[in-house]
Amino acid sequence: MQASPWFLRAPGARGRLRLYCFSYAGGSAASYLPWQGALGRDIELCAVQLPGRGGRLAETPLASLQQLVGNLAAELRSHADRPFAFFGHSLGALVAFELVRHMRMLGMALPRQLLVSGCEAPHRRQAERALHALPDEQLIEALRAYNGTPPEVLAHRELMELLLPAVRADFRMAETYCYRQQAPLAMPLTVLAGRGDEHVDAERVEAWRHEGSGRCEVHWFRGDHFFVHSEQEEVTACLRAALEEVVPAWAT
Repeated sequence: MQASPWFLRAPGARGRLRLYCFSYAGGSAASYLPWQGALGRDIELCAVQLPGRGGRLAETPLASLQQLVGNLAAELRSHADRPFAFFGHSLGALVAFELVRHMRMLGMALPRQLLVSGCEAPHRRQAERALHALPDEQLIEALRAYNGTPPEVLAHRELMELLLPAVRADFRMAETYCYRQQAPLAMPLTVLAGRGDEHVDAERVEAWRHEGSGRCEVHWFRGDHFFVHSEQEEVTACLRAALEEVVPAWAT
């Protein structure tokens, strides 16, 4: 795989199937790298790093989902050296979903499976309050309520000044998202959700079944919106099992 600022991989990772992972709002690709060991040698984890965070902190964050998926599709054209799948959590699930639809429109090779987490079905999402427009202190309190950012980071004024532009851009991307009716995706769907997640409704999570024309499995876990961290062992086992179901197709 060619080096790219868009993608982070664990050192020496090389599998028969590549799993692209998309982060939640304000998240960093590096948080996915510890999953590599649990996924095994056959799966190469490739975490997607957006502008404005991590090693790309000096770059201007993107606030347009349409622009983001266009850039990602162009980048992926030069990385189609093996079968792949997409996983996204929260905002990352929307990004992964819209990226698949954009790639389908362009006639590109598509993922063997779409795995989404912590996100209601796109056609059933309800508009949330405009977090991206809140003053800094109120936005920090909103992040605290989500329970996904360490308290010591939220309390670090200088660090938050560096991170908030990307957080705002991400929330704007999610809050201005507009679903467009299209044909269902012709690939397996796997949906993960936290039983204690106050930001999703169970019925609207189950509605992901209408976004695909084939198999769709929904798995519920202990934990809140960030169950992917608190229940990491169970989550990675679920992803591994879901991807193993398409193992026979990896060789083609």
